[in-house]
Amino acid sequence: MVSHNRRNQPLPSQSELVGVLNEQGDPDAVLVNAAGSLPGDLHKLWRSRHPGQYHVEYGFSTMGYEISGGLGVKMADPGREVYTLVGDGSYLMLANEIVTAVQENIKLIIILMDNRGFNSIGSLSRSLGQKGFGTRYTAPVAGQGRLAEDGDEAEDLPVDLAANARSLGARVLECATTDEFAAALREARANPATTVIYVRNDRYVGVPGHSWWDVPPAEVSDNPDVQSARAAWAEMRKNERYY
Repeated sequence: MVSHNRRNQPLPSQSELVGVLNEQGDPDAVLVNAAGSLPGDLHKLWRSRHPGQYHVEYGFSTMGYEISGGLGVKMADPGREVYTLVGDGSYLMLANEIVTAVQENIKLIIILMDNRGFNSIGSLSRSLGQKGFGTRYTAPVAGQGRLAEDGDEAEDLPVDLAANARSLGARVLECATTDEFAAALREARANPATTVIYVRNDRYVGVPGHSWWDVPPAEVSDNPDVQSARAAWAEMRKNERYY
C-alpha cells in the first residue's frame, strides 16, 4: 500500500506518482527525465539516495530525450534498473527507441504519465489568461470550428498511447490508481523485459511553484483574463534583480 494519505480523485496527481516511485521504487535505480512539467516536480520532490541516481535535463527541455537517454544510461550501467519518466507529449516526440530496447534485450522501465495533452505549456497558457488553448487531445469544439480551451466540452481524440507502446514490442502495465502504480513497479522490477507502466494523471493538479517565470502576456487584448495576467506580470517585474 502507498504510505502517504493524500489522494487526488478520480485520477492521481503527477506529484503522487513521483512520491510512490521515490518511496517504493528500486533504491539503486537511475531516474531519467528531460522535459515538460516533470523536471520541475522532480526538482522539488525527488530525494536522491546516491550519486548518479538523478539524470534530469533542465536547460533545453529536450522533448523526446527520455527513452533514448534511458537506453544509453542502461548500456552504461547495465547492473542497475533505469526508470524513464516521460509525459505523453515527450512520448509522442520520440518513442521508437522502445523497439531498440526490445531488439537488443536492454531492459528499461518506462513510466508513461498521460494527462491527455501538453501539461506544462497548458499550465503556462492558463497563467497568461489563455485558458490552455490547443493543449488537450480533443476534437475542435462542436459548431465552433476552433480548438478547445480548458473548461470547454469537447470530444476526446482516440489516442491510445498504451496500445502504441504495446505495438512497439514493450510489455505494458496499465494503472488507474496509486496502489496499482505501486504494484506495477514491483511487477516491472521482477520482469526481465522492457516494460511500460502507463498511468493517467490529473492535468490540473500540480506542485506549487517556487520561482517566477518572466513570460510577458499580450500587451493589447480584449480578453479580461489576459488583461489581468498582464497587470500581474507588470507588478512581478518590479521585483526582478539582474546579476
